[in-house]
Amino acid sequence: MKSAVVTFPGSNCDRDMWTAMRDVSGREPVKVWHGDAELPDGLDFIALPGGFSYGDYLRSGAMAANSPIMRSIVAAAKRGVPVLGVCNGFQILTEAGLLPGALMRNAGQTFICRTVALKVENSQTMFTSGYAAGEEIRIPVAHHDGNYFADEETLDRLEGEGRVAFRYAESCNGSRRDIAGIVNAAGNVLGMMPHPERAIEDAHGGHDGRRLFESALAELV
Repeated sequence: MKSAVVTFPGSNCDRDMWTAMRDVSGREPVKVWHGDAELPDGLDFIALPGGFSYGDYLRSGAMAANSPIMRSIVAAAKRGVPVLGVCNGFQILTEAGLLPGALMRNAGQTFICRTVALKVENSQTMFTSGYAAGEEIRIPVAHHDGNYFADEETLDRLEGEGRVAFRYAESCNGSRRDIAGIVNAAGNVLGMMPHPERAIEDAHGGHDGRRLFESALAELV
């Protein structure tokens, strides 16, 4: 699998993402800078990591969504290339129009940094096939603007089409319907606020996130 991790000014989880993808796939991901005009040829998987791109000025992810590399990422996603956006990466995906809704300031106006319980809502996506439907897993979160918002019509559509991948099993940040992660209609783009790349080995407190990367890898080899 030839994969890439995209770094924006203010990314701070790009190394974590790179390491997780290398350890699971056995192959070093390509490092891509936000100012690059084109993605490398032949990519099988693209990851947008967490952080505070452009200092979260204007809106979280809004400036990064207009970086030169995003035109190529949007085009790749529309061709069917799998794209994973975690935390700030999720925010960028919504701002770029690859996923519906928006990520707002957490309820309570506080930064949240802890391990949370997630319920696997859909185990039939390429990112979640290694989990069982309804399974509860534990993944770290670290965000200030993770409150997922969409109108009722959009929420109903996401629910009806099975596009809610993960849901918080306990109250976390005020997200509508406790949504923690969603996929696009084609199923090749996943955005989620929790950090699976921080949960790939027991030495880091758990390995529930590892199966997400293994699931994607199994679909691509």
